[in-house]
Amino acid sequence: MNATNRTVVVTGIGATTPLGGDATSTWEALLAGRSGVKPLEGERYEELPVRIAAPAAVDPAEVLPRPVARKLDRSAQFALIAAREAWSDAGFTGPAAEDDDSVGVCAERLGAVIASGIGGVTTLLDQYDVLKEKGVRRVSPHTVPMLMPNGPSANVGLEVNARAGVHTPVSACASGAEAIGYAVEMIRTGRADVVVAGGTEAAIHPLPIAAFANMMAMSKNNDDPEKASRPYDTARDGFVLGEGAGVVVLESAEHAARRGARVYCEVLGQGLSADSHHIAQPEPSGRGIATALRNLLESTDLKPNEVVHLNAHATSTPQGDVAEIKALRNVLGDDLDHIAISGTKSMTGHLLGGAGGVETVATVLALHHRTAPPTINVDSLDDDVDADIVRGEARPLPEGTIAAINNSFGFGGHNVVLAFRRD
Repeated sequence: MNATNRTVVVTGIGATTPLGGDATSTWEALLAGRSGVKPLEGERYEELPVRIAAPAAVDPAEVLPRPVARKLDRSAQFALIAAREAWSDAGFTGPAAEDDDSVGVCAERLGAVIASGIGGVTTLLDQYDVLKEKGVRRVSPHTVPMLMPNGPSANVGLEVNARAGVHTPVSACASGAEAIGYAVEMIRTGRADVVVAGGTEAAIHPLPIAAFANMMAMSKNNDDPEKASRPYDTARDGFVLGEGAGVVVLESAEHAARRGARVYCEVLGQGLSADSHHIAQPEPSGRGIATALRNLLESTDLKPNEVVHLNAHATSTPQGDVAEIKALRNVLGDDLDHIAISGTKSMTGHLLGGAGGVETVATVLALHHRTAPPTINVDSLDDDVDADIVRGEARPLPEGTIAAINNSFGFGGHNVVLAFRRD
């Protein structure tokens, strides 16, 4: 099919997060301002400087049959659960047909883009332990398919019978958002009519935690876990690791209308850039973030005064939170004063490559329900945070046509900004 510039809409959402085993329970917890951060239990965490994290509220082993779960890394398990929910929510009743669209979409016109920043890290580490302790013959023959970063995307693609393309962007903590942006382009260029897209991560393991902690990137507030993730607060001291997945079903507006699908909102597009500053530290002035935001505005018909809500990257790191606000002020100017900003990582923790997927689901629901979730644990707002942070309670959003932005940034200087709109 020739390249087009088709309108892209969201028709399905799914999630499994530290706040709930599906999108509905996650959203309810976000609105209530509940934290999913807990102490880590078990001997292997006792000697770590960080002994808190935000594990999934519902373990995937409770959802997936054992024969399925044992062949999937935990990251792929989360992705499959979230994708199944999103697929069903979009109104699809089974995998795409090979030669017709009896299910609502033809397999040749269906894609999958599921990202992970780290991939099957727990499989790799656990199977190495098996090799050392039990020998070669006990290493699982499923190890390689399980540890591959493209494992979640491949398994989701197999689940829905996606044949237009199955892809895995890897850009650290921007991965999930980049996956959704890539999916939008698949539809706009005519390669697919429907794409299942999002991000997943499962890295709660002593080695990643020790490594992040030694980088001074994580909060060490072990005595008060629920208060540990505190974006914009003067006492913030790093992020809290979370796990889970967020997935959306994207569709061309024409295709959605043809099958009578419910539409949550339109995806206006994405803005991309790279800091080219440091492998792990954010560029202090927010230069790269500002560039991504400008690219978004220049490549879409979005006007700054349409934006009423923003789900910020807001990881709770001292430098990153301020750099993001500086960038927003630089580009949006006084329009920023009228944007309700939510830092949902204050409740979910930081899902790394899964963050962009989960936060896209939150952004879509914020528009759908016209409500911005609160940012919790902001007891003393940093003076350098010159913006309207939603605190304490969820806040109603205006009636009429409104737009929202979701920001995701990653180690390596990756910047992805997504925009959505509803009437």
